[in-house]
Amino acid sequence: MKLDEPSALSPRRTRRTRKPGARWQALTRLRARSALLYATLRPRAGRKLPKELRAENVGRLAEALPLGVRDMGFEQLVGRIETSAIHHDNQVQLFFRGEEAFASVLQAVEGATEEILLETYILRDDATGRKLLGVLGSAAARGVRVQVLADAFGSWTTKRAFWREMQSLGIEARLFRPLWSHLRRFFFRDHRKIIVIDRRIAFTGGMNVGNEYGSSRHNKNASWRDTHVRVEGPTAWEMALVFSEGWERSGGASLNLPPLAPTGTSGARTLVLDSRPGRGHGETAAVLAALVGAARKRLWITNSYFAPNRTAIRLLGQAAQRGVDVRLLLQGRTDMPVVRHAGRGNFRDLLASGVRIFEYQSAILHAKTLVVDDFVSVVGSSNLDFRSFYFNAECNVLIFDDPTGRTMAQTFEEDLDHSLEIQLEAWNQRPLAHRLGDALARCFSPLL
Repeated sequence: MKLDEPSALSPRRTRRTRKPGARWQALTRLRARSALLYATLRPRAGRKLPKELRAENVGRLAEALPLGVRDMGFEQLVGRIETSAIHHDNQVQLFFRGEEAFASVLQAVEGATEEILLETYILRDDATGRKLLGVLGSAAARGVRVQVLADAFGSWTTKRAFWREMQSLGIEARLFRPLWSHLRRFFFRDHRKIIVIDRRIAFTGGMNVGNEYGSSRHNKNASWRDTHVRVEGPTAWEMALVFSEGWERSGGASLNLPPLAPTGTSGARTLVLDSRPGRGHGETAAVLAALVGAARKRLWITNSYFAPNRTAIRLLGQAAQRGVDVRLLLQGRTDMPVVRHAGRGNFRDLLASGVRIFEYQSAILHAKTLVVDDFVSVVGSSNLDFRSFYFNAECNVLIFDDPTGRTMAQTFEEDLDHSLEIQLEAWNQRPLAHRLGDALARCFSPLL
């Protein structure tokens, strides 16, 4: 079954006549089958969003909702944008320390009985990568099907011997768009970070597989500060579906996912925001714009590589001007100085509109998260830059859940204790060379 085509399991019409008594039974069976969620990725490739749902316009609809993100109409609005299912009955666990996230991943891998799917931008042949390889190899040895997909550019420092060793352990491994055979599409990369265990447990967020992502939060000797999430429930099924897209586009065989049966209504509600060039980027941007428009009290964003377009700058400023507490937590220490300067080229406009900006000092910030009114959270791989919304395959999860939202807000406040706030007056007094450098870098934002 191709992901861009209707499932072969979909109900089909028939011209065959039935006895009157059997007709009602057939309709009942049809309704039961239609309640299943079939393995088709949405939004569809090439779909054009209606004008009123595009990122530059949808905020007006969100602002009109009486209760903002807590309004029932907000989930309906998001459903219109994404056309994907909002999954109920999920259990969510957040990780802000790399070692705790990887410990949970290793535990889940060791408990796998049927299938392990791993998709990542960077997979290093270091202590962290070796430890993961060991448990994946053990899983393959006990009969678990293990499939690993890594981006060829992101993992370019990992030598061929590592991949050969992985395959010798019985692991199916593929590289997304090897550099020597996909030069025409060099800029289109797989930036997702997904691990799915038995299609019931999934992990996603900002953490790749490498030593720098396993460091402690607020540790000045650490390299990175990141956020990851574990979701147990039907969301894992859709994460497997997202993985299958990258896997098949890299030449792998279809996973042939069966439909997802209806679940309960307890637990956290989630929506998977996944994208790749030609599918989903406009929808992801529109959902984020809807979140900005629906914010009533707080809009707190943590992002590592901040170089957004002018629409995003305008929407954030408008939210602050209508009284929303809009705060940006961005990199202070950085591994990408040019991108940092490009983002700083927008600071004056943001600060003048009332947006508060903080730069994290304790480590290199790599998290990509958002929390609105302590209720709706986003955790994933998308940066607020052109690359994430034009060139990359990305995966994020939108979470409707009070406990998760409160934890995200609390962690944001803790991170502010390790950050410096940028003030407009001091910002305007920077040396001319700094201001010109930021302005020049901003001009090149679409190329970064």
